Amino acid sequence: MTALDDRPRTAEEPAPPSRPDLHARTAELLRLRQAVRGGPGAGATEAQRTRGKLTVHERLDLLFDDDTFVEIEGFRRHRASGFGLEDRRPHTDGVVTGWGRVHGRTVFAYAHDFRIFGGSLGESHAEKIHKIMDMAEAAGAPLVSLNDGAGARIQEGVSALAGYGGIFRRNVRASGVIPQISVMLGPCAGGATYSPALTDFVFMVRGISQMFITGPDVVEAVTGEKVSQEQLGGADLHAAVSGAASFAYDDEESCLEDVRHLLSLLPANNRELPPAVAPEDGLDGLDESLLDVVPADPHQPYDMREVIARLVDDSEFLEVHERWAPNLLCALARIDGRTVGLVANQPQHLAGVLDIEASHKGASFIQICDAFNIPLVTLVDVPGFLPGTQQEHSGIIRHGAKLLYAYCNATVPRIQVILRKAYGGAYIVMDSRSIGCDLSFAWPTNEIAVMGAEGAVNVIHRRAMAAAEDPEATRRVLTEEYRDALMHPYYAAERGLVDDVIDPRATRPVLAEALRVLRTKQEQLVPRKHGNPPM
Repeated sequence: MTALDDRPRTAEEPAPPSRPDLHARTAELLRLRQAVRGGPGAGATEAQRTRGKLTVHERLDLLFDDDTFVEIEGFRRHRASGFGLEDRRPHTDGVVTGWGRVHGRTVFAYAHDFRIFGGSLGESHAEKIHKIMDMAEAAGAPLVSLNDGAGARIQEGVSALAGYGGIFRRNVRASGVIPQISVMLGPCAGGATYSPALTDFVFMVRGISQMFITGPDVVEAVTGEKVSQEQLGGADLHAAVSGAASFAYDDEESCLEDVRHLLSLLPANNRELPPAVAPEDGLDGLDESLLDVVPADPHQPYDMREVIARLVDDSEFLEVHERWAPNLLCALARIDGRTVGLVANQPQHLAGVLDIEASHKGASFIQICDAFNIPLVTLVDVPGFLPGTQQEHSGIIRHGAKLLYAYCNATVPRIQVILRKAYGGAYIVMDSRSIGCDLSFAWPTNEIAVMGAEGAVNVIHRRAMAAAEDPEATRRVLTEEYRDALMHPYYAAERGLVDDVIDPRATRPVLAEALRVLRTKQEQLVPRKHGNPPM
């Protein structure tokens, strides 16, 4: 059979126009691909650098292992017309989507390109994000968003708003299924802020990233208050005051380096365990320094981070919400090569007391650990809940119940270590045996009671002290009697509420062995659609 172009022709019949061969088409493809990667032009790139920001591909190169990022829909363009868009149809439509490898494991990502329409979200832009989110969920791999966008694209109207709705719905659907990490590398305003708020971790960079529902101009118009973008929604504000940012950094490089580190501590999805890494330091021997870190006097403060550093592999841990609610520490680390979540009172701040923000912080962290099969180790040195009208009126009962609910609801291995004081309801809430921790250990300095000895004596022996010739001497005697009778180190162990009183120096090997035994823990849950936690 003769091909159409090879058939004999008459002299009058013109030859068909020549078409570029595959070599030429391939060369054209490579030129176009290079142009797409380069962005909208040198001027836009220079403007991005003037703002102190990296370009979208520079960021992706920092996030992923070398030469592993695969971009999809790079030639996508918007199809909107009118309002000045008909002659401006750049490739990518302002967002780069794809996947690559981080420490050798697959991770999906989308990254706004502020150089194109200010990274604003339109219909095609949103559809690209929807696709990569669906792929990440289906593949069971983490999703990282590099946010640098000006919000909804005004020229596309309600289509842009609907695009955000699709993102939010997918954020919720993937919640607890795959890790979702938001990295804020530019402005994020209005409804766009709810996607980061729905993810597991939020990273911000000082000076270039902001999040707020309404910008400074609107705030001034409505309230008369003059405030800068950084003061209203900058990294330090969200890291220390609002708690909306899990981490804050001085530059994009260190930020993305810690994103990679965080991913190395997390499983790919809720059906897997986090990757194990052999520790460089061994578990053998006793750590004598632990005897000097924690003072025996329950009123003397110390830095709980020093304890954590001695319990985890290579003294390395990643603290979440380091500057927000500092009276409670939450950190990811490894013990015996496997990821654990650490929740610990911090006596250096408010004596380690629990308050509204600490309760919220701890509950959120516990839920993340439970969703992704990360065992929980709770280090207890807590005097109680913070008293006062401000806490009561702001809902300490409701917020404190969040922490209680999160612990009771968690099915991962749970180990409690009581270092010093553990008083009242705060003792119960900090993963006590009574609410379901698997193993409870205590140091010989532990004091577990309804309240401190001094407060208890004031309640029980108020009349006796009032009638005594020397009330202060009587108080001291009665306090020591109460402490010796009900707060000695073995009181809880004698009643089965503590599994063992351990040598503080052996805490790390004790935890390693307990975690090894509990690694295959399984729980049978009552069938239900979902619980109804305090909100």
